[in-house]
Amino acid sequence: MTAGKPRVAVVTGASAGVGRATVRKLAREGVAIGLIARGIDGLEGARADVERLGARALVLPLDVSDADAVEAAAGRVEAELGPIDLWINNAMLSVFSPVRKMTPEEFRRVTEVTYLGYVYGTLAALKRMLPRDQGVILQVGSALAYRGIPLQAAYCGAKHAIQGFSESLRSELLHDKSGVQLRMVELPAVNTPQFGWVKSNLPRAAQPVPPIFQPEVVADGIWWMVLHDRPELYIGWPTVKTIAGDRIFGRLLDRYAARAGWDSQMTDEPRDPDQPHNLWQPIPGDYGAHGAFDDRATSRSVQLWASMHKRALLLAAGAAGLATLFLTIL
Repeated sequence: MTAGKPRVAVVTGASAGVGRATVRKLAREGVAIGLIARGIDGLEGARADVERLGARALVLPLDVSDADAVEAAAGRVEAELGPIDLWINNAMLSVFSPVRKMTPEEFRRVTEVTYLGYVYGTLAALKRMLPRDQGVILQVGSALAYRGIPLQAAYCGAKHAIQGFSESLRSELLHDKSGVQLRMVELPAVNTPQFGWVKSNLPRAAQPVPPIFQPEVVADGIWWMVLHDRPELYIGWPTVKTIAGDRIFGRLLDRYAARAGWDSQMTDEPRDPDQPHNLWQPIPGDYGAHGAFDDRATSRSVQLWASMHKRALLLAAGAAGLATLFLTIL
């Protein structure tokens, strides 16, 4: 790390969506990046993005559910790009379905990628960062790490697991007075390509629960977290409401989700029964960062801006209060 800025990073799920937007953000900052995902087309597209922005990239096609492959990839990154300063766990899979219609194999697959993939990435990063006593591991989480919703039980369970795993590890790092930092960002609904390729048993096409944010909003939040020593960041006001609401009104939210959590995850269009999905194999092609909801997604989050500038806002509020008091006295 140079003045808190990473020189070499690894991003899992780098080929599309939030991972792809984050790769572009890192490349603009001159970070060399190890790109991990299954789909070679998307990885080559990500490499082209990185090199066009003037940074170096290493393409590492693999499945993060393979712990040995993740470990080998980390070794290649250090051999070819240099010591890893930043590891971002982001790869995910989901299945849109009522629990009763899912198979044990589907639950296992989502868990192995969306949860254990984070564990394996974290272990590979720790192996290299702990001896150097520095580095940042960043987990891309979700509001659903705190509040499960219907029709995504496997994904919600995996995100809950990541949150618990990260809390445990953070406590251990603090106990050991380690210089390695563990950080987590919790996401709102994001306009990514996954809704066009997710395995689904729903009667209508899947969608992110509105309001929807563009992946670049998340990438900005991730980069801010890389540079600031803060354990967790909620991105978007819906994330704040979801997590705070769960802590206060958990059981009431069960009933609300039972009523509103179905239609909000589907468009009005019927699901194409022949739509390919990526549960077992990647979908060929380069899909970039954005999904099909550009006309409904926002590129700004006032809440995120406020979180990133909290200190300045508090100082401004204090100064305004003092000025008001002074004028009152006069």
